[in-house]
This record gives sequence, C-alpha cells and structure tokens, in this order.
Amino acid sequence: YVAASGHSAYATTFYSRVVDLYIICGTKLNAPSQKAAEEMALRNCQAGLTHWKLKTASGGCAISASK
Repeated sequence: YVAASGHSAYATTFYSRVVDLYIICGTKLNAPSQKAAEEMALRNCQAGLTHWKLKTASGGCAISASK
C-alpha cells in the first residue's frame, strides 16, 4: 500500500479482541482515483466475508487507510 505509486486503499473488518478471532481485509493498489481504490478495497473485503461465510460481531468492513 505505502510503496504503490498510485491511488491505493486498504479496508478491514472491525475487530473486537473479545469476540472476533479473525480479521478480513481487502486492498486495491494503483487505482485511477482514490474513490475507486476505496470502493474496490471495500468490495474485496466484503467478498472475503462472503467467501469464507464469516460474520463479525462488530459489523462489516471499513476503510483503514487510503491515499
């Protein structure tokens, strides 16, 4: 993420140390815009939750870092 030259974003599930035992994340590197990078990172994170059939106690995904 940091080393990517273009617009990039990192999304992750909310994490509660007491309840959740895992973190799902999604990224998008070198997107045409910051908004596109954030949208793709969120979609990738949500796809991970769907693929692995996971539910987090604290909710879905959110952008953790974006540039």
